[in-house]
Amino acid sequence: MHFSAFLTSRSMAPEQDRAVTLAMVQHATDAERLGFDAVFLPDHHFTGYTPPASDPMMFAAYLTAKLPRLHLGFSVQTIPLHHPVRFAERLNIIDQLTEGKVLVGVGSGTTPEEMIGLGVNYKDAADLAISNLEIVERLWAKKPTDEPVVFDNGRYQGAVVSRIAPAAYSPDGPQVMSVALRPSSVQRAAAKAQPAFIPAFTPPGFDGDPMPHLRRYFAAYREALEAAGHPEEKVAHALEWTTHTYQHVHVAETDEQAEDEFQTLMAEYQEAIDHEYEANKAAEELSGVDLRRAPDARGPEYQGTWCLRGSVETVSAHLAEVHDLGIGNLLGGFMGGPLTPGRQELGTRSMELFATRVMPRFRSA
Repeated sequence: MHFSAFLTSRSMAPEQDRAVTLAMVQHATDAERLGFDAVFLPDHHFTGYTPPASDPMMFAAYLTAKLPRLHLGFSVQTIPLHHPVRFAERLNIIDQLTEGKVLVGVGSGTTPEEMIGLGVNYKDAADLAISNLEIVERLWAKKPTDEPVVFDNGRYQGAVVSRIAPAAYSPDGPQVMSVALRPSSVQRAAAKAQPAFIPAFTPPGFDGDPMPHLRRYFAAYREALEAAGHPEEKVAHALEWTTHTYQHVHVAETDEQAEDEFQTLMAEYQEAIDHEYEANKAAEELSGVDLRRAPDARGPEYQGTWCLRGSVETVSAHLAEVHDLGIGNLLGGFMGGPLTPGRQELGTRSMELFATRVMPRFRSA
């Protein structure tokens, strides 16, 4: 089983941006030292959600030079916000710099505020994501002698006559990952032998146990992948990096200690969400949408879906269920929320416990 660290934190004001940026560099350095296989970077804008996430490709290139052993992942690139040519070029560069160790999660969007700031309406995001990705795949496949790739999806236009340079390091191009939530996205990932993000999803009537839903989504993806007729090595690679994510992982010596510390951290995290709420609502009005407010981070709906906490034994027992499903990569966030001194201390200690006392159990497995 692979283990990856999610480089997320919150800056609550401009004067905090540098401290959070440096903390994320240190967080990635700690991940390499502790034996994690990858770090994943989000793609966010304007809100202070991990300031270097405003250009995760630039941040990834910097980390690649410092930490060459690690895989570099994106969870996820908001593909409607990228011109297809620039997206294809920049990812090929990162694929070259990492010698093929890049994992490109792609998605249709985040919040209306982040999209409208870059000129994309939230309502157009899903269609634009599909169109952009199709253009990018055509660009990656183009040979110099092929006919020009001409495209116009209403938002982005161009005509590439020669090719994308540099070529990717990987023979099939940078490794794309899709979120396997809808039947169409499951089938797309499976048809292309792509690793998938198996979602943490809160359905109506959620009872606090995410495992039945996780089993269902993973089973649908695995069945489609194995039925697609790929060579065994492609199926194995896709499963090896198929990923389940916990936005918040917190490990302590006892369940009681973990729960007490975790609830304090979730209260701070909710303060950050509330801090961003008014700007989000203003952007929704500009975009002509009215979205459901995210579940309160202090409540069972959010914590039962996105969070993993407890003693070493409790966390290991839960991960054993995830491991036994066949999911190859666990992505966990250890620094989510405002980066106070207390948050940083607890996150660092939790990550050390996780790496030294939880991860080894699954390496031997």
